Amino acid sequence: MQQRSIVEASPPHPLLVKLEQHTKLVDVDRDLLSRMLTDIRTFDGRRDIIRVGEDPEFVHLMIEGWSCRYSIVNDGRRQITAFLMPGDFCDAHIVMLGKMDHSIRALGHARVASISRDLMAEVAERPSLTRALWWASLVDEGISRAWLANIGRRNATDRVAHLVCELHARLLSVGMGNDDSFEMPMTQEDLADALGLTSVHINRVLRLLRERGLMTFSNRTMVIQDVEALKREAGFDPRYLHLN
Repeated sequence: MQQRSIVEASPPHPLLVKLEQHTKLVDVDRDLLSRMLTDIRTFDGRRDIIRVGEDPEFVHLMIEGWSCRYSIVNDGRRQITAFLMPGDFCDAHIVMLGKMDHSIRALGHARVASISRDLMAEVAERPSLTRALWWASLVDEGISRAWLANIGRRNATDRVAHLVCELHARLLSVGMGNDDSFEMPMTQEDLADALGLTSVHINRVLRLLRERGLMTFSNRTMVIQDVEALKREAGFDPRYLHLN
């Protein structure tokens, strides 16, 4: 990938779209972002990008494909705590915190930029970029709070509907997906591990939502047949995403 691709890309790169929702970046900032995209690595299949306990040399940024944050509890079960899509940093916090306290795994084919700590230090010298990254971090915290409320207080049907509404909104905000559909490279097991349910329960919920004419999930493609009705079903309020 060429260094100035984030500046010249059409449509605009998801990272640029995401960060400029909060702060308009000047050419110097955009050039610095482009330098983040010069070391890109490919992950095929379901491979860990980084594992718990590691002290990574690089900060990782999703360029293509999806990944998930996850932890394994004592009995071996997995809890997914976030889904990451193009434009999302996997572990920007690692510059301050050191060793990883969770793992990140690619969900199928993914391309990930590896950004040196020295380059991240340069980013910290740019006030507008620092504000934009801080904003992105605060939005991530808002998403975590929404996930906690979703798992803790919604029934299974509404949990699934709320997550789908969130992922759809996030993709649209960075110029990806369509008004009523998007690629979702995850399995029913992934959904179960993110929502605190079993795969059997997820299967029943997806069938119910399909029968009610709200959405279908097949061949890793999510089709929302009635966007507004699905939002009402989930009680979805996108304010926590702070989208413009």
